[in-house]
Amino acid sequence: MTMLRRRSLLTVAGLGGAALALPTAVAQAAPAAAPAPAARPGTPRPIDLPEPTVRRTVGTVSLHLVDQDRQDPFVPGPRELMVQLWYPALGNGGAPRAAYTTTRVGAAFEESLPVDPGTIAALRPTARTGAPAVPDRLPLLLLGHGRQGGRSNCTALAEELAAHGYLVAAIDHTYDAAAVEFPDGRLVRSVLEADPADWDAAERKEVSARVGDLRFVATELTTGRTARRAGLPRADRRRIGAFGHSMGGSAAAEAVRQDSRFVTGLNLDGGFFGSPVAEEGLDRPFLLLTSLADHDTWQRWRQHQRGWGRQLQLRGAGHLSFTDLPHAAGPGHLADHLPADVYSDLLGTVAPERATAVTRAYVRAHFDRFLRGRPSPLLEAPSRRHPEIAFVWSRG
Repeated sequence: MTMLRRRSLLTVAGLGGAALALPTAVAQAAPAAAPAPAARPGTPRPIDLPEPTVRRTVGTVSLHLVDQDRQDPFVPGPRELMVQLWYPALGNGGAPRAAYTTTRVGAAFEESLPVDPGTIAALRPTARTGAPAVPDRLPLLLLGHGRQGGRSNCTALAEELAAHGYLVAAIDHTYDAAAVEFPDGRLVRSVLEADPADWDAAERKEVSARVGDLRFVATELTTGRTARRAGLPRADRRRIGAFGHSMGGSAAAEAVRQDSRFVTGLNLDGGFFGSPVAEEGLDRPFLLLTSLADHDTWQRWRQHQRGWGRQLQLRGAGHLSFTDLPHAAGPGHLADHLPADVYSDLLGTVAPERATAVTRAYVRAHFDRFLRGRPSPLLEAPSRRHPEIAFVWSRG
C-alpha cells in the first residue's frame, strides 16, 4: 500500500463508520469498480448490533449544546453541537429502544455509502432512549468520529462501555460530520473537501475544531450548566478519557496533550495528523489500536512518547473494523459495490462480531486501568483468548 493511499484511508476513506465517500486517491489507486448492482427491493431486515457483554440496561439521550464563548471555525457564529450520551441505567422504565440515527442523517449517509438503501436505518442498538440514569458519578469518556463520519459510528463500543459503568459522550463535529440534525429540523452537512490542496492546513483546522469540541463538552458535563441539568447522568471530573476512530483518534491525542483534565486517551487506527503529538509524544498513558502494522506518524509518536504507551495491531482488520459498519456491510451488500482490494482495506478479513469483541475488550481494559485502577493482563502480553492482537510496541 502506498503512503498516499495509507494517508487517504486514515483520514478520508475511514470516515468513522457510516459516511463512506471514497476519496480521489483511493479511487485512482484501485481498479475501476463494476457498475453498481440494482438496488434490492424491499425493506432490509433489522440488523441487531452485538449486545453488551453484561446484562445491564444502557440508556441514551441526545443533547443540543452551544458554546457561546467560541466562534465556529467553519461559519460565522458560536459553535453548535449535537452530543449523544450512553450510560448505565436503573432499568428501562418502559423507555423505547433507541434508533441508530435519525432518518434524515441515515439517508444522508447512504447518499455516499454504497450499501442497499435502508441499511443504516436497519441497524438496531440495544440502548433505551431516556432510561433513568444511575445516581453515581461516572468516569467520562469523550468519543470522536472519523473524518466525515458521525456520532453513532461506534455505537456498539459505546454501549459496551456504558454497560460497564462509563458515561460515554459521542460528539457530532459539526461541518465535519457527514450530516448533523438539530432539534429545530436543520440538517447541516459536511463542508470538508474530499482532497484538499493543502492537507496539513486542513487537518490542523479540523483537529483544532475537534479538540475545542472535546474540551467544551468535558466542561459542560462536569462543571457547566449541562452537568446540573436534572435527570442526566453525572460525570466525574477527576476521571476523564478521550478516544476516537481515525481522525477522532488523532484529536483525542491532541486533547490529551493540551488539557490536563484528560487522564488518558486511545486512538482507533488514526494517523497522528493535524497536531504535534507525533513529534512531541504525550506525558500521559495512551493506547494505539491499529489495523496496519505501521505508519510513519506512529513511528514518530513511539520515538517521542514519554508516558505509558502501547501500539497493538488487530490482525486481519481493515480501517473500519473498529466501527459498526462491518455489521451493516454483509446485509447491505457492500462488497457488491466496491473493488475487492478497497473492500479489504476498509473491512479486512476479521468477522464483524470478532472485531467488535476484541475492540471492546482492549478499549475497556485500557480505560479500566487508567480511570479505575484495575490492571489487566491484556495490556501486558499477548493473550490466548485474543490471538488476533499483536504487540507492536510497548512503553511502561
